[in-house]
Amino acid sequence: MRALERFFDLARQRTSWRTEITAGLTTFAAMAYILAVNPNILAVTGMDRGALLTATAVASALMTTVFALATNYPIALAPGMGMNAFFAYTLCLGMEVPWPAALGLVFLSGCLFLLLTVTGLRRRILESLPAELKIAISCGIGLFIAFIGLKNAGIIAPDPNTFVTAGDLSAPGTLLALGGIVLTAVLVWRRVRGAMILAILVLSVIGLFLPAPDGAGKLTKWPAAVVSLPASLEPGFLKLDLHHVFANFLFLLPALLALLFVDLFDNLGTLIGVTQRAGLLDAQGNLPRIGRALAADATAAMVGACLGTSTVTSYIESAAGVEEGGRTGLTALVVAACFLLALCFTPLILAVPAVATAPALVVVGIFMMQGVTRLDLGDFSVAAPCVLTMLLMPLTSSISEGLSLGFLCYVALRVGTGRARELTATAWVLGVLFLAHVLFR
Repeated sequence: MRALERFFDLARQRTSWRTEITAGLTTFAAMAYILAVNPNILAVTGMDRGALLTATAVASALMTTVFALATNYPIALAPGMGMNAFFAYTLCLGMEVPWPAALGLVFLSGCLFLLLTVTGLRRRILESLPAELKIAISCGIGLFIAFIGLKNAGIIAPDPNTFVTAGDLSAPGTLLALGGIVLTAVLVWRRVRGAMILAILVLSVIGLFLPAPDGAGKLTKWPAAVVSLPASLEPGFLKLDLHHVFANFLFLLPALLALLFVDLFDNLGTLIGVTQRAGLLDAQGNLPRIGRALAADATAAMVGACLGTSTVTSYIESAAGVEEGGRTGLTALVVAACFLLALCFTPLILAVPAVATAPALVVVGIFMMQGVTRLDLGDFSVAAPCVLTMLLMPLTSSISEGLSLGFLCYVALRVGTGRARELTATAWVLGVLFLAHVLFR
């Protein structure tokens, strides 16, 4: 353990290997759902479900390890939600792109991503964001996480007239989640170590005795087996088809740019939000070792495509581990180890219901919203872009949309109030990119 403490510089970060392990387990518990969701989404394209499950776990473990060793940050990576839906329903089903060609597009978007990183453009993009907007991004991600948690808990539900309304608050699963939010909040307030993962385990056990929403069995399904052998990667491994992409390049160019924009903006938002909460930004609000972080993120998309899955990206659920005290790459290494173990214990992990992890997401969202106290909302030129950013992330269910429209509002207000000289050349270029993302996504 001493070697780990020296390598990850735990003493300087005022953490310990026990805290980092707890934080890693918490992050994994918050994002383990991707093991079930990603294969289900991508399988509609005709891809092998077993290979997708293995590719999801291996890509997540591999790229989380690379990110941890390269940056020493407590951030985990996995196939991104939203991007997997774009891959399956827009590219493959909507545009009728064969899934190997769609993997080729993901690979090329990663190459472009890496090019922006190597040339230093991504760092300039990140540093061109004003400090107050970075705080707003962190708060907006908090609202987004809490929104997802409330939805998974059944506390909120869709409505054709008001878009969102209260769910069935008398349903057993919803009541369990409501009790879980209170339990998690109390444990966090009492500074119980591993509060979130403890609450998830308690709720999962209680779910064994509660009826499922459809009346078929219990809320927590008893797994058919505890361990299982992982499926082969072969059906999707290195099956990307670049020839089809280049043969239809003009037709596929908008889709390629969409993948690039979403990956770029979601990564920027996640990096800022999680590291802001972890206290890893410097006095100027910039992220040290940002070049390494961006290069690792760019590589993740290419590696994921080679393994046979959609874009692998930084996960906002890493904030759950940060709230448990995770401050270094050791937290991320624990997450990577859990993904590898999940290949053997998948039936047991998938037995955890969504309502059991929902309270952790809500509590993390509340934590991240506390940064709003550092915003000077009395200045309307600050309030307008920041509040728009915070509101649009959960309401559009997209970090990239909130970041795009918030930044465009910031630029417009600087121009409209006669303060255009405060905008750097990079900020102008970024404004054009955000505008293109909004108009041509």
